[in-house]
Amino acid sequence: MSDYKHTLNLPETDFPMRGNLPKREPARVQHWQQIDLYQRLREAGQGRETFVLHDGPPYANGSIHIGHAVNKILKDIIVKSKGLAGFDAPYVPGWDCHGLPIEHKVETTHGKHLPASQARALCREYAAEQIDGQRTDFVRLGVVGDWARPYRTMDFVNEAGEIRALAEMVKHGYVFKGLKPVNWCFDCGSALAEAEVEYADKQSDAIDVAFPCAEDDKLAAAFGLAELPKPAAAVIWTTTPWTIPANQALNVHPEFTYALVDVGDRLLLLAEELVESCLERFGREGHIIATVGGERLSEIEFAHPFYARRSPVYLADYVESEVGSTGIVHSSPAYGVDDFNTCRAHGMSFDEIESPVMGNGVYAEDLKFFGGQMIWKANLQIVAKLDEVDALLAHKTITHSYMHCWRHKSPVIYRATAQWFVGMDIEGADGKTLRQRALDGVEATQFVPAWGKARLHSMIANRPDWCISRQRNWGVPIPFFLHKVSGELHPRTVELMEDVAKRVELEGIDAWFRLAAEELIGDDAAHYDKVSDTLDVWFDSGTTHWHVLRGSHALGHSQGPRADLYLEGSDQHRGWFHSSLLTGCAIDGHPPYKGLLTHGFTVDAQGRKMSKSVGNVVAPQEVMDKLGADILRLWVASTDYSGEMAVSDEILKRTADVYRRIRNTSRFLLANLNGFDATRDAVAFEDMLALDQWVVDRAAQLQARIEAAYAEYRFLDVYQQVHTFCARELGGFYLDVIKDRQYTTQADSLARRSCQTALYQVVEALARWVAPILSFTAEEIYEHIPGERKASVLLETFYTGLSTLGDDAAFGRDFWEQVLEVKQAVNKCLEDARNAKVIKNSLAAEVTLYASDELRETLGRLGDELRFVLLTSEVHLASLDSAEASSGEATELDALRVAVIASPNTKCERCWHHREDVGSHAEHPDLCGRCISNLPDGPGEVRHYA
Repeated sequence: MSDYKHTLNLPETDFPMRGNLPKREPARVQHWQQIDLYQRLREAGQGRETFVLHDGPPYANGSIHIGHAVNKILKDIIVKSKGLAGFDAPYVPGWDCHGLPIEHKVETTHGKHLPASQARALCREYAAEQIDGQRTDFVRLGVVGDWARPYRTMDFVNEAGEIRALAEMVKHGYVFKGLKPVNWCFDCGSALAEAEVEYADKQSDAIDVAFPCAEDDKLAAAFGLAELPKPAAAVIWTTTPWTIPANQALNVHPEFTYALVDVGDRLLLLAEELVESCLERFGREGHIIATVGGERLSEIEFAHPFYARRSPVYLADYVESEVGSTGIVHSSPAYGVDDFNTCRAHGMSFDEIESPVMGNGVYAEDLKFFGGQMIWKANLQIVAKLDEVDALLAHKTITHSYMHCWRHKSPVIYRATAQWFVGMDIEGADGKTLRQRALDGVEATQFVPAWGKARLHSMIANRPDWCISRQRNWGVPIPFFLHKVSGELHPRTVELMEDVAKRVELEGIDAWFRLAAEELIGDDAAHYDKVSDTLDVWFDSGTTHWHVLRGSHALGHSQGPRADLYLEGSDQHRGWFHSSLLTGCAIDGHPPYKGLLTHGFTVDAQGRKMSKSVGNVVAPQEVMDKLGADILRLWVASTDYSGEMAVSDEILKRTADVYRRIRNTSRFLLANLNGFDATRDAVAFEDMLALDQWVVDRAAQLQARIEAAYAEYRFLDVYQQVHTFCARELGGFYLDVIKDRQYTTQADSLARRSCQTALYQVVEALARWVAPILSFTAEEIYEHIPGERKASVLLETFYTGLSTLGDDAAFGRDFWEQVLEVKQAVNKCLEDARNAKVIKNSLAAEVTLYASDELRETLGRLGDELRFVLLTSEVHLASLDSAEASSGEATELDALRVAVIASPNTKCERCWHHREDVGSHAEHPDLCGRCISNLPDGPGEVRHYA
């Protein structure tokens, strides 16, 4: 027996079967840095249409978690896919650096009573350390960006830019000072943004309180009575006894019916429909003596239970009549938004509003009965005082959902304080309010998923004015001077803000805090107070478009500073998307973005939130160390990001299985390009074998779908289609079929070069398809493709060398789809025969296909080459109606039955086909005639189709 192995074209490649990603990826990252890949991408993109994804700044505190990884990978996939699509797609990463968490961390580490300048310096130092750590992990994820020059909100130029952005809003008249209830955290000692408030259960004292009537005659007249037969009182129900000392009004609904209920010692004013439930709660009996519509009670005054002041009745639509209430609401304008708005609407001035609770949660010392006490501890004393004055009708402890600070997890309150606001309903020069501008901006924005539009629209339509001031050290200052008498801003405020911005650009925010007023306003300094407030961190992040689209990085389009896309988690409808929309509309009249994409949060396989206590946290650093960043990236692409994104060790292992399929497919493609030079050996599409034309056409169709999916941010579709192509069209069909031709025909034959041309074009395209997702692996594939290469696959665009079959192609798409279905059916029958030990492998089989006339005609067009398609040594075609058809195995195709027998012929030692002529050739007794012709000195085999 001779050894003919040397006459075969066996696959050969340096592309390793094992990815070994945890070891190879860091070297690839280092290589990207050495060649300055980001700068090369910018050079390659010169002159192209620009696509800008503006990076939402993560907070510079703590290590990145799986949610950070999801966010950055999604952004990276988009930016890279846009580059491959022919755009110039810069990516400037950034960080949010100011705010309470960093200040709190410094206080915890170094103490609370540091000089303000030292505290700010430590905060800046801490933020820089955190950024370095997070940046290392983001780079390790394979995210390509301007990491050497990111934007940081604490950079002097950006702190100055934020002041300039505020100045623009002041210039347009949107900024004002006012007393309004804001979310207030005693632990923070500062106002909180809506996005900094979360809800959790809290135990509270629920009380029913009687407010004695101070105008009996008016109350009697309202009910049509000549006089009140006994003292009367309006009853309120509240879960915040601490607000009773600040009560200044009562609210009734104008459309409710109210009843005077005689309970023996007095008359109680209650909503009629709640009388029965209230009396039961009070443990009293009584009867209604008169009823009246709520609007008739307007302006009637009642007495505060223990202070010498009155509480008038104001009509309010927000009063509810749910069981447990009384239909009357007590109003403390300093501690409730509705309360504040109603009292202000009825003429109460800022100076008249009672606000006894200080910023630390303690009542002012001069508050009668309760001065100097923490409000939560004073609750029971207030209840006792109400009982003492016979105003307490009921008292019990309840558990209910209540506002908490998202950082300290402690209860927060509404508290009216002097703050700076951006007015939602202040009209601009065009006659539109900021609210209307923002709503128009929502309508003009593309949302992915689409439901984001309604969510953001609702939030803007219903939001109050934006409180932008905070009372902290570590933040961008609000550089205002207020007149000591009038409280008005200095007439040159916008001009002065630019002066401050120039100083901050050179020295940072400390330039403002150490600035003497005389340095800017000269002799006017004696008449003005320098504001010490800082800007809300949501203003910091909400104005990053100022820096990135026009300021320090200037990536804006010619039509104005507007990014093509913002991408963040779904919580940012009330966070970064929201604040950016308001600042953009206030400054430029339109949103700073054209599109918004939101992704869901990560959960475990059971849908539970990630929690260290539960033990279900998946750390991206561990995944990269064990499996590699490309596995994490592939998981992100394989998950529907519009909802919750489930991740676990088991899910990642399944993702690794899919990765291996793509990698092994790529390896097969590369290995069979051994000896191929596209400039010398490529075959024109029209000269290629029919099957090769089909796979190139299939790749071209797939590429069109992939490009569309990337453009529409449908990464799951990209994942599924690439995986299916590798598993079905390639692994399940084409690559199996071409092995014989690729290995056994002569090295330079048309049959082999046609196949290699198809393989070359498919792998050129495949490397680009997966590059945005499997960036490390795509680079490895790309550099193993024969021919001249660029420094990175990311410097390429989607492959343009794919051709398509015409509608009139002799062997068109429908033909090969039918053949593929037949092959799948035959494969099942061969597998059954193998399991039944009728054959050892498919090449040891002969099959008879009992087919309908139409199918038989289709398959017959392949002639003897049908056996190569089905991977059998012989194929016979017979009529489905023939008598022998009954011996065939039924298939899923109605038009086909299949009979499998073991070939009686001898196996060729070179091609392994069982052929009748093996042994009949004296010089090569172990070979079939086809293989003899394919030896280097032979005439060569001619293939036409497969």
